[in-house]
Amino acid sequence: MPLDYPTLESLRNKHPAWRLLSSPHAPLIASFFDKVFVSRNMRVLAQADLVEALEDELFTLRGQMAADKFPKSALDYLNDWAAPEKGWLRKFYRQDSDDVQFDLTPATEKALQWLESLSQRSFVGTESRLLMLFDLLRQLHEGSHADPEVRLRELQKRREEIDREIALVVQGQVSMLDDTALKDRFMQFNQQARELLSDFREVEYNFRQLDRSVREQIAQWGGQKGELLETIMGDRDAIAESDQGNSFRAFWDFLMSPERQEQFTDMLEQVLELPAIEALKPDKRTRRIHYDWLEAGEHTQRTVALLSQQLRHFLDDQAWLENKRIMEILHGIENKTLAMRENLFSGTTSGDFMSIDAVSASIELPMEKPLYRPPVKIKLANIQLQEGDERLDANALVSQVVVDKAELARHIRQSLQNKSQITLTELCRTRPLRLGLAELLTYLELASEEQDDSRFKMVVDESVEDWISWQSEDADDHAVLRRARLPRIIFLGARTA
Repeated sequence: MPLDYPTLESLRNKHPAWRLLSSPHAPLIASFFDKVFVSRNMRVLAQADLVEALEDELFTLRGQMAADKFPKSALDYLNDWAAPEKGWLRKFYRQDSDDVQFDLTPATEKALQWLESLSQRSFVGTESRLLMLFDLLRQLHEGSHADPEVRLRELQKRREEIDREIALVVQGQVSMLDDTALKDRFMQFNQQARELLSDFREVEYNFRQLDRSVREQIAQWGGQKGELLETIMGDRDAIAESDQGNSFRAFWDFLMSPERQEQFTDMLEQVLELPAIEALKPDKRTRRIHYDWLEAGEHTQRTVALLSQQLRHFLDDQAWLENKRIMEILHGIENKTLAMRENLFSGTTSGDFMSIDAVSASIELPMEKPLYRPPVKIKLANIQLQEGDERLDANALVSQVVVDKAELARHIRQSLQNKSQITLTELCRTRPLRLGLAELLTYLELASEEQDDSRFKMVVDESVEDWISWQSEDADDHAVLRRARLPRIIFLGARTA
């Protein structure tokens, strides 16, 4: 891709990764996504879990910064980040669940990788990358020759090199890598392993885009059904047989071999125990990177299987609807034919069995059509409008009381951040009732509704009574102290419950 001005201008305006980096909340977004998704290798998170994690993050940041630094709620931020114009999260429903799910988009992970690459590296190796490029070039060179003689000469040359190395080892001359070479190759291995793990999201995204294009082609198809199936299913499966699908299937077959898994685990354990590698203090996740590959690859494999299954169901449903319509027409013809036969045999049929409307075509000339007539415009009578009575009190139109239930629930969760339990009296003391009895009843209603919520629970102590008071105004706008007596209501945090 050329990095000319029009291309970069288009990327700056449209690419989600660029928009994320230029967002005023980029530090919050990047740090939260890296903490929740990337560091824990989480592919999909439910909305309730993600909202709770973001609320905790916002609560911590608001305590360290200004209170109005992040004014919106956690759910509003997540919906904003998942909007099509942002494209930083993918919001969807699973097939077997009604709960909203969230996942990172490939553009967001690219932005996180670029931010991670900005940190200064203590060791930059070049030898391992040169050797890897040379090995890839050798594979391309050998794999592109169809001449058996050329391939045979290459194999004989490699066999001679292996024989010379075996002879040196038999003589006790074992060539070992020094610490610099070990660090160089391990850093290259670690980088490629992380990039491979992040590539799974882009692979899954490409599969979804391919599935969407196939569905659009089916929906817009106007030709025969056989031609459609030949176009889409010519390679047995439009998704699995793509370049992306072939490459992923080859990777999956290689990784699923038990022998290779065991060999990879043993070699990785031995490498991580080397003194030169231990000095680099590698990430603990490196020890189980191949298990992360398996988990991410299995998630992508399930996605590919689900997309293929949904595509087949989509085609089956269309075929079923077409066949149903054809059968309805045939049954209608059969019923009418049988009814006509019974009437002919019984002699109750009146008129002809079959008739033709006319023996010639009716021709209408263009000039026989009537000319255009403009519509009649409606004339409004010039009547003077009557003014209303300005002495009437209009306060009743705006005197409705609305209690924000979400704000009260947020107050309960924030109060339980540093406590294992809190009473309703303490909640009303830290945040006095501004709307009186309506707000108190909302607390009670909220407590009864949140019994199945994992964030907090409610218990009632019948042996103790509490008094809750608030200020209100009477009919003459005088301040009046109201009090309510009720059993002690205690809210418990999720861990205590």
